[in-house]
Amino acid sequence: MTTDIATDVFEQHRPVLVGVAYRMLGRVADAEDVVQEAWLRWAGADRSAVREPRAYLVRVTTRLAIDRLRQIKARGETYVGPWLPEPYVTDFGDTVPDTAERAVLADSVSLAVLVVLESLSPLERAVFVLREAFGYPYADIAAMLDRAEPAVRQLAGRARKHVDERRPRYEVDPAQRRDLTERFLAAAADGDLEGLMSLLAPDVRLVGDSGGKAKAPLRVLETADKVGRFLVGATRKSLPDLSVRVLELNGGPAVLALSGDKPDAVFQLDVADGRIQAVYIIRNPDKLQALAHV
Repeated sequence: MTTDIATDVFEQHRPVLVGVAYRMLGRVADAEDVVQEAWLRWAGADRSAVREPRAYLVRVTTRLAIDRLRQIKARGETYVGPWLPEPYVTDFGDTVPDTAERAVLADSVSLAVLVVLESLSPLERAVFVLREAFGYPYADIAAMLDRAEPAVRQLAGRARKHVDERRPRYEVDPAQRRDLTERFLAAAADGDLEGLMSLLAPDVRLVGDSGGKAKAPLRVLETADKVGRFLVGATRKSLPDLSVRVLELNGGPAVLALSGDKPDAVFQLDVADGRIQAVYIIRNPDKLQALAHV
């Protein structure tokens, strides 16, 4: 296999590799680093012995992501305030024509699910991602992780039970989520507390991630009254050159707020039963850099 062909093969599978690495790590920069390392392994491999390049590349990427996740956990870094994954631009385009498959992929990359995945062990997380998001058979996952298939099934069952018990319930229908997102945006922009309250579930939660580097609540806010009043108050203090746009992040509609041409915040909503169940706000500037050119 020539270098040009090897490059073409790798680029063909890059979206899947980035998808695996991001779901494993919840960090775009770390995911890109892992995929770059997978490319170096691929470039230096005896590719004539590789029967299935995609399986080989997913295996290498998964193992590198497990190593990176273990390093992150071993460092035991403290984070100021609530932690949310780094926003990830998702546009499945024509590569995922099946509606059910698209819904599974969107769900597996949602902020709510990725927060729950943070509490899994690296191996549990790898098995969950490969099985639930990408549909790999247990035998293939066992080969990728160099584990016995019964052990992989046990890991998968434990991970799925953990996620199901902690995963917030939300509506994945994109039309309903976008409609509520746009109505939420309009009410917040107008400082319309009554309009906002009509959109919020009584037990709505607001999770703000600033990493201590921007203004955001350092604790989770709960109840429609507290969340609504916070949002109206925050809108009144907004920057004069602030602009907003709706785009798709983490499998669903999100609001990107820009100060001039610099990303200032991302808002995303969990929706169920026609109401907003959770509001996520990401203001950590380190997590917004990748959105500067979208």
